[in-house]
Amino acid sequence: MKRIFLTCLLATTLSAYAAPYTGNDYSGIYDCTGQDHTEGEYKGTVTMRLMPKFSDGEYGSYRFLLEVPGFGGYPGHATSQGDKMAIYFANKNQKEKDFGTGIATFSKNKVGKWTFVKFYYEPEYKNGNFGKEFCTQRIS
Repeated sequence: MKRIFLTCLLATTLSAYAAPYTGNDYSGIYDCTGQDHTEGEYKGTVTMRLMPKFSDGEYGSYRFLLEVPGFGGYPGHATSQGDKMAIYFANKNQKEKDFGTGIATFSKNKVGKWTFVKFYYEPEYKNGNFGKEFCTQRIS
């Protein structure tokens, strides 16, 4: 009897976490400019895609890709809550341990497109590194 009760309780608890995503959808392609403490100024493109299956109520899950000419691709993943997003990224070429974590804040610009500012930290890239990116969603 206890086992049946616990199984039902667990099923009820897990289903409570299966709420449809209710937050903003930040999916899209973004044009970015950055200022890296070690490498200096750069330009790149970010592509993000919401993963509704892995999102829950106000919490969003995303696939993330930053592409920077001369440095390559930085695939990763992200989670959002409200206008904040935590982002993990790692360069495909891991020789230099070029990976890190960022936090982004989103807002809409005058023409209704999403913009974000991301601060990032790379603990192992060239003995530690950080920087900021300023990104604007492309007009489709």
